[in-house]
Amino acid sequence: QVQLVESGGGLVQAGGSLRLSCEASGRIGSRYTMAWFRQAPGKEREFVAAIRWSGNSTYYADSLKGRFTISRDNAKNTVYLQMNSLKPEDTAVYYCAVDWGVVIATSPDLYDYWGQGTQVTVSS
Repeated sequence: QVQLVESGGGLVQAGGSLRLSCEASGRIGSRYTMAWFRQAPGKEREFVAAIRWSGNSTYYADSLKGRFTISRDNAKNTVYLQMNSLKPEDTAVYYCAVDWGVVIATSPDLYDYWGQGTQVTVSS
């Protein structure tokens, strides 16, 4: 069993920044991908960014490259999402998830465990 707990969401003005955290606990092992997804009201859950267990490989949604940065601290079993230059369209619930596939997956269907989500609201 794996537990994921997100934190760091909140209300921010357009152009501002937030850093989300996702702490993992339980039997997560050592070879996995952790990813961030987001879901806005009335929309499907969409891929944001992912990072492999080693930290050497990252992947981003094309539309978010340059504004969002994913990183990890293995000593703390924590993955971060630094979000800069936020826009109102970034408003969503942000989820972290873990997958043990051999490549980075962007489909939410392939992720095995999910956190409860953290709300990010960007005001114009």
